Amino acid sequence: MSSRPMSANPAPMAPGYRPRRTLPLRVEALRQLRRRRTLVIAAILTLLPFVLVAAFAIGGDPGGRNGRITLMDTATASGANFAATALFVSAGFLLVVPVALFCGDTVASEASWSSLRYLLAAPVPRARLLLSKLTVGLAFSAAAMVVLPLVALGVGTAAYGWGPLQLPTGGALPAADAVPRLAVVVGYVFVSQLVTAALAFWLSTVTDAPLGAVGGAVGLTIVGNVLDQVTALGTWRDVLPAHWQYSWADALQPRMEWSGMVQGASVSVAYALVLAALAFRGFARKDVVS
Repeated sequence: MSSRPMSANPAPMAPGYRPRRTLPLRVEALRQLRRRRTLVIAAILTLLPFVLVAAFAIGGDPGGRNGRITLMDTATASGANFAATALFVSAGFLLVVPVALFCGDTVASEASWSSLRYLLAAPVPRARLLLSKLTVGLAFSAAAMVVLPLVALGVGTAAYGWGPLQLPTGGALPAADAVPRLAVVVGYVFVSQLVTAALAFWLSTVTDAPLGAVGGAVGLTIVGNVLDQVTALGTWRDVLPAHWQYSWADALQPRMEWSGMVQGASVSVAYALVLAALAFRGFARKDVVS
């Protein structure tokens, strides 16, 4: 008795259907750009430099405490110093929020609107859907981190003039060298936030509540910051992404040091890859009913 082997060929597709052309990035980007939360985040990041200038105008020029000079104390020295200070005060928490929002709200919001299953029925392959949403989420996160220092540089230059970057450790960087150093800082801040982005994205694939995904990512990031303050953990803190979040300060030295930023980037990327893999693997097996 003979049996005919099952065909290894995939099921025929409808004429003109191409999985890679479903949910184009420009379509997803326009959808996210038109959302109110995107406009609110953009407004907050744009207004922050003006708020800082007003605060310095009301409180007076900052000065060193106990003879110690910090980056905050040099904020009004030049536009470059003001931009660096804006990054310093926002990198620890403020910039975490848009990253968690753009990457954590993306899939969960579709589920909460009961539109996720219709996207998959379009049909949009699950991996394609996640890739499009993650790419756009990361792009918007990067834009948020670029908008803040750019606006701060312009506002700071208008308020305090264009000049060299005064270093807290002494000395100064010429303005022509300060801008590339600030670009390195922005790039490192973005890489260090990949952990939060991947965590928020993973949570977005396992819950139908956008606030749960965003809040969970922000909350766990705060927990990491708290644990990094526990000196009793010793070298265990080296595996915490929060331990390296201010390594970008090494870029604002007379001679730029890369070791801390390389270690911090390695930790961040490693966590991000694991969390992103969990998101794709879990969503591929998930029973989407909303």
